[in-house]
This record gives sequence, C-alpha cells and structure tokens, in this order.
Amino acid sequence: MLAGLTIRGRCLLAAGAAAGVCALVLDERDLLRVSAFVVALPLLALLLSSRIRFGIGARRRVVPPRIPVGAKATVQLHVTGGGRLPVGGLVLEDNTPHALGGRPRFRLDSVPRHGGTVLEYSVEPTLRGIHHIGPLRTRIGDPFGLSEFERELADRDRLVAVPKVFQLSGLPAGSGLGTGDDGTTRLRAGHGEDDAMVRQYRHGDDIRRVHWKSTARRDELMVRVEERPWHGGVTVLLDRRTAAHRGSGARSSVEWAISAAASICLHLHQNGQQVRLVTEDGHVLAGGAGPTDGGHDDDAVLDALAAVRTSPQRDLVATRDPGSGHELIAVLGETTTAAVTELTKLRPQETRSLALLLDVHAWQGEAGGGFDPKQTARRLRAAGWTVVIAAGPSTSIADIWQQLCRETTAPESEVGT
Repeated sequence: MLAGLTIRGRCLLAAGAAAGVCALVLDERDLLRVSAFVVALPLLALLLSSRIRFGIGARRRVVPPRIPVGAKATVQLHVTGGGRLPVGGLVLEDNTPHALGGRPRFRLDSVPRHGGTVLEYSVEPTLRGIHHIGPLRTRIGDPFGLSEFERELADRDRLVAVPKVFQLSGLPAGSGLGTGDDGTTRLRAGHGEDDAMVRQYRHGDDIRRVHWKSTARRDELMVRVEERPWHGGVTVLLDRRTAAHRGSGARSSVEWAISAAASICLHLHQNGQQVRLVTEDGHVLAGGAGPTDGGHDDDAVLDALAAVRTSPQRDLVATRDPGSGHELIAVLGETTTAAVTELTKLRPQETRSLALLLDVHAWQGEAGGGFDPKQTARRLRAAGWTVVIAAGPSTSIADIWQQLCRETTAPESEVGT
C-alpha cells in the first residue's frame, strides 16, 4: 500500500513520525497534533488515489496494421476523461518493442471531458515479425503530489512487419515455368488439364503419339513427349536452418532468403500460378490456393513469412514430398554434399528444378569457411538443377531472378559482389 507514495509523500510521512516521537519525548501536545495531521495527510491522499476512479480511458489504432520492413505506420491514441476529479499533468508511455524504436512519451496538462484528445506517433520496423504495441500506461496521483499509481489505459495491439518484396519480371524458360525452345509448356492455374508437350516426329516414334492439332498448326508431323494430368503449381522451398546462414539482424542471409522467397511467391502468383511455400523440413507455410483468391494468397504468404523463425535443424532432410507434380524452386543457404543428395530426392524427375544458392559467408565478410558455393552449384547442376549464386547482401533479388530466367548454362554463375 505504501508503495504508492511519492518521494514527497514519504518525506512528509517520515517528518510527521519524527515530530510525533519528539512530541512524546518533550510532552508537547500541540506538536503531537501537528505530527498527527502531517502523518494523516499522505495516508489520506494515498487512500483517495487508490479508491477513486479518475475516469481516464484510451484506445489505440494502428494504421495500417501490416507494413513491409522499413515502411512507416501511424499509431493513434484516443485518450478520454470523464472522472469526478480533475486530472492534470498526465505522463503517458506506450510500450513498443526495440525493433519499432524507443518508447513514446506524452505529457497532458488536461484531458477534455467531451471528445477527448488524439495523440499520434510513427513506428518504422527494422525487423520483420509480429510486433505487439502496448500496453499504454500512465501514473495518476493526487493534486498535492503525495501519491501516485500506475494505470493501464489500453491493452496491446498487433503490427505485422512483412518481409520486403521486390518487383520481379519474367519467368524462367525451359523448366516448365515459361515457354522455351525445348518444347516445355507454361504452368497453368487450372486443374485436370492435359500437359501436352510436343516435338518433331522422329523415325521410330509410335504413330499413336502424333499430336494432330500441333501437326495441323505447324504443317509438320509432331508427337507428344508426355501426356499426364496436370497437378499444377510451383513449390518454393525456403531453407531457414540457422546452421545454413550467416549474419544477424535485418542484413543476415536468412532475411535475404526470406525476402527472396516472398518476392518469388508473389511474382509467380501474379502471373497466374498456384504457389506453395514450404520449409526445408517439408512444413507447408502457405499455398494451395489458386489465383482466383485475389490478394488473399499473397497475404497468407507474407503473414507466414513474417512469423517464420529459423530452425535449429542442422541437416537438410527430405522427410516429406514438397509437392507432387509441382515445379520446385529452392532458396538455399549453406548446402553440403549430403544436402544435395536430399534435394535430388525432392526434385521432380520429369522437370528441371531451380535453385538460388546463397554464398552465406559473404554475409559475414568471410572467405571460404569450408563452404564452396561454386562446387555445390556444380553438384546441383549435375543432378539436373538450374542454379544461380547470390554472392552477398548487396546482391539484387530482381537481378538474380532475371539471371535465373535466362537459364544460364555456364558451369559457374554469380551475381553481385
């Protein structure tokens, strides 16, 4: 109970007690009356402050409630007052996490009884994640400044900081995502369609495999390479293992990988593809919905990536099928020979898969470190992958995606510095 006394109140209480002791020793009744009054005053103020309702309330509004990392959101505090006793000199403090900046403080000389007052401040998240703003607290005391109590005026609100998304252009050719000279066809968003790939007739081909529509259109004999029910879609695999990445904070390699995965998912979805986002252990973060869902699928991907955490798992293990019938695009950190073997198990055998391989030691300013991304890229290419290497934090996600779209056939492919 006495914890609510201010320094002034405690000093007055101590002075009254000392005066009372002196009054008893000196047998001074007038001094005893004064000491009783001095002791009673802070105790009475303390009792009134703890029991009387001051009628201060507040509500918070975050606009907008979801923003990319580095963007700004506005927090509005609507403070109202309606108590019986006047309240002045209020100091309000809103509890915000370190990633959103310092804790904002406001001092109000008075609170209008009608309409209240609106306070605003801006937050700019430096890290992706689900950040909780609040609670909003203030300290309310008596007019004499003898007592003070902390009151919670508003509960917590949520601000979702999603990873940065970069504008990409083009689709990779020759992998089923685009139209290439090798006869592969573009991904379609529908279900149950035949995925018919054709090529010129060769001596010995079964005449029953002739594709008559293409033959009539091209005026030369064309045969089906493959005819299978279309399962549709693209699986984007995000390697989020702590052991596979370097750096810390917003400029770590895992944050670059998450931003790349977000950009790829949204870009493919905007081009009419069904996109599934999975982690290195096969856990599905988002996906399965088609382009008819508008922006809802994009929001699901961004929300999932805003909340995703790194994994303590050290090895990449193909424990689940990332998506039967789906094209595969992997965003990889440090990848060992064993991990290449596991990735080969995941790769659909009928199509070429794509990989963005991060030279993670460049994110920490290291050279080598036991991981050679070029050697890993050669192993992946030998297993049928198309690979490009992100050579550091300054690597542009848009540029490396364009390089992947060019379907580079050189044994070593590197972008950035």
